[in-house]
Amino acid sequence: MARQKRSSSARITVPPARPPKLTLAPAPLWHRAAEWTLRVLAVSAIVAIVLILVFIAKEAAPIFYSAAVRAEVTLSKMWVPQLWPGYDESASIWQPVSEIPKFGIWPLILGTLKITFVAMLFSIPLGVGAALYVAEYARPRTREILKPSVELLAGIPSVVLGFFALMVMATWFQDWFHLESRLNALVSGVALSFAVIPVIFTLSEEALRAVPRSYVEASTALGAARWQTTLRVVLPAASPGIAAGVALGLGRAVGETMIVLMASGNAAIVSASLVDSARTISATIAAELAEVVFGGAHYTVLFFLGTLLFLTTFCINSLGDWAIRRMKRRLGATS
Repeated sequence: MARQKRSSSARITVPPARPPKLTLAPAPLWHRAAEWTLRVLAVSAIVAIVLILVFIAKEAAPIFYSAAVRAEVTLSKMWVPQLWPGYDESASIWQPVSEIPKFGIWPLILGTLKITFVAMLFSIPLGVGAALYVAEYARPRTREILKPSVELLAGIPSVVLGFFALMVMATWFQDWFHLESRLNALVSGVALSFAVIPVIFTLSEEALRAVPRSYVEASTALGAARWQTTLRVVLPAASPGIAAGVALGLGRAVGETMIVLMASGNAAIVSASLVDSARTISATIAAELAEVVFGGAHYTVLFFLGTLLFLTTFCINSLGDWAIRRMKRRLGATS
């Protein structure tokens, strides 16, 4: 009886059943073909950019080793501006077709900086402000009208904006401010801002709309006013996207050609005044490259300017990307 009692009280343990192995069905052929097509397109874009840089750098390389080119072009005279009376002022003069060619690129760099400064001075407040209004304050009906209207500026050709600045804006500015030069850095910078505003507006508006509504609701529940929530919660949370828009807009402003070619006056002079005529690096390349002798000193210097412009734009985008990643890490650490 005891054995039967012990045996009846013994428990039988059954090992757990193994879960069935999940085998994924192979992707269809069209799906794999689409994946490889997208991969090839992405790699092709990178290769194209690298090849463009290699070509431009190859055409500009003779400025460093060609005796024929270095006989007319001296790097020190290209870069160093006039510092005191009697100093060699070749770096402050751009006259590539004179009897004694002068390839001073300092006026072109200064003109690029002036026009870009004016463009960003107008486009950043207007672009970010319009995005903030559309994302946070505008009614749905107003948003449906304003958003496509601002983004429509991106579809206007730059030559049309340049023509408008040349024929209309230049006259208005001269009459209002009594300017001596009708075409100057101020006019071209303001016209250039119309091409930069859509870039900043689109990315900033998307960043502001992507902020979780729980942030706004939590701030409102704590008693913050609408403007306090916008300035202290929404804007800091959307700052990486806004910074990306500003970086892309800056790259667009530095590399723009037709607007500054038509509205800046194209005077390669060293002047810190915004109401004097100016000339940018991109406008110089566009205006002179078709008329130079292939392989000559002027040809080489223009490609050197193209390389400088390419590297400048690349550095701006790289710094913008670095700043955006740092902002995201800081926001993630504080949240």
